[in-house]
Amino acid sequence: MVVVSGLRRNFITDYDGLADRWWDPRGPLAPLGWIARARADFVPVPRNKQALLLDVACGGGLFGPHLAGKGYRVIGVDLSAASLCEARHHGFHAVAQADIAVLPFADESFDVVTAGQCLEHVPDPFAVVGELCRVLRPGGTLIVDTIADTKVARLVSITIAENLPVPGRPPRGTHDHRLFVNRARLLHVARAHGVELELLGLRPHFGDGIRFLARRREEVRMVRTKSTAVLFLGVGTKW
Repeated sequence: MVVVSGLRRNFITDYDGLADRWWDPRGPLAPLGWIARARADFVPVPRNKQALLLDVACGGGLFGPHLAGKGYRVIGVDLSAASLCEARHHGFHAVAQADIAVLPFADESFDVVTAGQCLEHVPDPFAVVGELCRVLRPGGTLIVDTIADTKVARLVSITIAENLPVPGRPPRGTHDHRLFVNRARLLHVARAHGVELELLGLRPHFGDGIRFLARRREEVRMVRTKSTAVLFLGVGTKW
């Protein structure tokens, strides 16, 4: 998370201090919106009219607009109360303030569970993965995206991304490389909880990125890559 004077590094509620920037298309949280759009491509057609989707660490609700018309009742959970106030106005039917490592929902409650850009900000991402799988119904879809625990990810996500003076730059201290996610362990933990994940890489579209920097475009598309060494997405079905 972000660095705020007087608060410890990478503390999740530091997003309270950026709550008014969630929807700034050129602000420090803008890339999260780009990733949210890419994540929405993996949300399946609902199996019934009462289908429920849980967005874990929903923040200010950036995922909400991309779910419009898909047929889900969308629930958001986050630790930041200020961010949840934003989510309520952007396509979420209900929100809950809670620690994502201890979700306040019964087993097998949701048809789809998503967790975007949060596993790399918690002390035990694999405990969170266990919770995501616990609240997912058999036959339901799990979608996560996060940052790999590699040297190249540290270079791209911290050394470069947090220091270049460009629009959409995350504040310095947003990421702690020690919390980046081991892909093999992620697959193992998800499998142990009944979900076989498939991993794929994501990166910004180069042309969109150039036009964004030139102020000729307000959003950058994310494209799929074979490499999962930096930003990656995992999707799977619970058996």
